[in-house]
Amino acid sequence: MRLPAHIIGFDDAPFNRNHRGDVPVVGAIFTGTRLDGVVCGKVRRDGANATTRLAGLIAASRFRHHLQLIMLQGIALAGFNVVDIQQLHRVTGLPVLVISRKQPNLAAIAQALNKVPGGRRKWQRLARAGAPEPLAGVWVQRAGIDSTAATQVILRTALHSAIPEPLRTAHIIAGGITAIQSKHRV
Repeated sequence: MRLPAHIIGFDDAPFNRNHRGDVPVVGAIFTGTRLDGVVCGKVRRDGANATTRLAGLIAASRFRHHLQLIMLQGIALAGFNVVDIQQLHRVTGLPVLVISRKQPNLAAIAQALNKVPGGRRKWQRLARAGAPEPLAGVWVQRAGIDSTAATQVILRTALHSAIPEPLRTAHIIAGGITAIQSKHRV
């Protein structure tokens, strides 16, 4: 398999705990190690529209025909707006890598999902993504890409930290477009 060189990495912007409504999402588009473009959209806080919104941002992007891989900074955006990575893979035709710095605490996530609208459906989306697996110093869930290729992509694109540049850059941009700055490491 030829390793993907055209990658879009998505992350959400930081938001106040009491915020309700939409949260900005940024996609950083890379060719190799070069930032080529940025897309911005919004997803509903604790909603259910992340999958369709990400697919829409990709479809509307002038880079859509070149993209070869989608990376997500965690499987949920804007709180608990869980991305259905299998559906995102089917709709876009692109492999999807979900990357987390630490192993997700699935028991705590299941407990928290019991408190949000549509929690059972969101848990099913998370379960369909499969258990996070350790690869290349991070935790990964994936659709449409095998573990060997996923490891190689992560190692090739993680230049300044354990997190690949498309995600690190999306995180920095997302933190910069809001009045609230990110407090977490990427």
